[in-house]
This record gives sequence, structure tokens and C-alpha cells, in this order.
Amino acid sequence: MNKEIFNTFLIKYAEIGIKGNNRYLFEDALCAHIGAAMKTIPGRYITRKTPGRIFLECYNDEKKGDFDFDKVVEKLTHIFGIVYICPVIVTEDEGEERLREKCVDYWRSMYGENASGTFKVACRRGRKNYPLNSMEVAADIGEAMIDAFPNIKVDVRKPDKFLNVEIRDKIYIYSESIDGPGGMPVGTNGKGMLLLSGGIDSPVAGYMISKRGVSLDAVYFNAPPYTSERAKQKVIDLAKIISAYTGPINLHIINFTDIQLAIYEKCPHDELTIIMRRYMMRIAEHLAYENGCHGLITGESVGQVASQTFASLVCTNEVCTLPVLRPLIAFDKQDIVEISEKIGTYETSILPYEDCCTIFVAKHPVTNPSRPVIQKHEHKLDDVIEELLAKAYETDEIVEIGK
Repeated sequence: MNKEIFNTFLIKYAEIGIKGNNRYLFEDALCAHIGAAMKTIPGRYITRKTPGRIFLECYNDEKKGDFDFDKVVEKLTHIFGIVYICPVIVTEDEGEERLREKCVDYWRSMYGENASGTFKVACRRGRKNYPLNSMEVAADIGEAMIDAFPNIKVDVRKPDKFLNVEIRDKIYIYSESIDGPGGMPVGTNGKGMLLLSGGIDSPVAGYMISKRGVSLDAVYFNAPPYTSERAKQKVIDLAKIISAYTGPINLHIINFTDIQLAIYEKCPHDELTIIMRRYMMRIAEHLAYENGCHGLITGESVGQVASQTFASLVCTNEVCTLPVLRPLIAFDKQDIVEISEKIGTYETSILPYEDCCTIFVAKHPVTNPSRPVIQKHEHKLDDVIEELLAKAYETDEIVEIGK
């Protein structure tokens, strides 16, 4: 690809296009995210909407510096709602002959004088008063391309490349599409509280739920002195990585040690993980209500560990009134690992720093817990738990990520 010929990108979305009368709200949110991302890199940028299309115009700036094609693309590939990023050349309508010439010049700049392979011209007319219809434009340009490049052939079924021509206020020519992350613009579907650990799963869960338009706060349960500062920093680093996709995150760090020790002292050890998890959910929900979140998000997957059997999930759900969303609920571990590698969290997640759950895990945890039994054993904490919860809330350390 000859990157030097481009200063405009066509931003394509998918699901946003079926939002009916509310579509403009999602388009505006997507434009706002694009604008915010471009403020962090050199250059001057204009985001422009036309019916069914969003364009990003890029310019060099004397004060902010020259725009960089690769940096722009890297930012755009982290914005949910974008399905394809298409570098386009923009031209005025100067008649059919000039359009044919510009298409030939574009192909030559991209693929060279000896371009080969198969192609198809795809034309869309957003401006219906253009003198030729879409089929006529495509046939006209296709003929000019075959005359100019003897080594290329038309294939209307499975071409190697498409030459796309969009006739709108101006004429846009492109042939390459860079994959975006898809999904919906962050913030268009409310806000959730992510239970973020230092493992592989929860960062991926945060990424997956934000892909559906949910913005995030997060909570991490710290257990000093049983967990180190390195374990805490690992979680902060994971939050920084996913914030490139999810947008800014307020990470709440809660000291959970005293509650864990009380559970360890007073409750059956085979139920430690379930009871600890129930109190984590209570604390996360308390923070969620305080911070305007509409639900909790976890990285749980059915059957992955003892605390994630169906019966265990029922026990932990019981303590919540807000919905608990589990984006990875039916994923195999390898599926989760592959996503973590793609988004860049895997190498940080596997660093060997223990979290509070692994420190206090039982040798033989219960896999089919009974809710009445769990409730009965939790009552052994009645004389201390309210005070311990109040102390835990007082330890709330908020780290602002990505702001």
C-alpha cells in the first residue's frame, strides 16, 4: 500500500446502521471517540458525517506536527464501533473521463504499472443525480482499467481486489480495508463494574463487554501482606492495557485481607472460595451503586474452576440485586487466551504474582455448594462482618486509568 497518497479515511460501521431513528446517537458517539483518540497524536483532524458514512480527514499541523498514517490506523483499530478503516483518495466530480483517469492513476500508485490479478469495480451512488447509474459507472471504469493494465482481468464473483468508487458530495476511491474491532461505541450501553483480578479472564471480560458499548469502572481486591505491590501493579498495568479499548477506567483497590482472615477462621475451608466470592460481589455491588453502574462484570466461565460450576455461580449470584454479566460464560480457556493475546493482556496476566483468591484457596473446594448451607455458615461472621465491610470501604484507593 502506498500510504503517502492518503489523508482521508472512510470509517465503516455495521450494527449502528440498523438503529433506526436513534442511529445518529451512535454515530455521534463514534465520532466523539474518534476525535478524542486523534487528540493524543500529532496532526490536525476533522471527523465528518455524511448519510451512512463517517470520514476522518487528516492534516499536518505547524504546532502539533505531521500526521502519521500508521499512528492514525493504530488508534482507529482500538475504537469499538469501527468495522473497517478504508484509506481513500478524494476527488471532485470533474466528469466521467476524468474519473476514469483518476481510478487508473490510483491503481497504478497502489499496485504499480505491472499490476496483475483479478478485480471488480463496485460503485455506490449516494448522489442520485449523477448522469450514469452504478452499473454504467462500474462498466466504464472497468473498461479503462483493462486498457491501462494488460495483466489484470475482471472477476465479478471472487476478485482478488475491489476498486470501490463512492459518488457523494465528492467522489471517494479506495481498494484496501483494514479491520476494526467492531462492536458498539463505548458508553452507548451504560456502565458496569468489572471485578478485575490479575488473571487472564477478567481483562478479556472487560474488553468483551465494552465491545458491546458498556463503559467500565473496576474493582481489585488486594490482600496485603499476602499479596505484594507487584501483584497490585500488575492489575493496574492490565487496566491500562484494556483502557486503550474501553476508555478511561476508575480502578477501585479494596483491602480484603481482614475479611478473608475472618472467613478462614470461622467458615469451613472447603467453602472459602464461595464465601469470599460472595463478599467480593457484595462489595463490588456497593461500589457499583455508588458510581452509577448498571451491573457487575466478571470473567467467569462455566466449569472452569470449582467456584465457577453452575451451582457455585447460583450461590454467588444470590447476594446481588444488580445483574451479573459474564461475557466469557461459554468460552473455552483457549478461546480466552487467544483474545488476551490479541488485545495484549496475556503476557502481563501470566506474570507470577499471586492474587487474593489463589492465596486462600482450599485444597478441596466444594463444587456443588448448597445455598442454605452456605447461608448458614456465613452467619458465623455476623458478629464481625459489618465492621469489616465498613473498614474495607474506607480502604478504597481509586486509581484513574487512561485519563
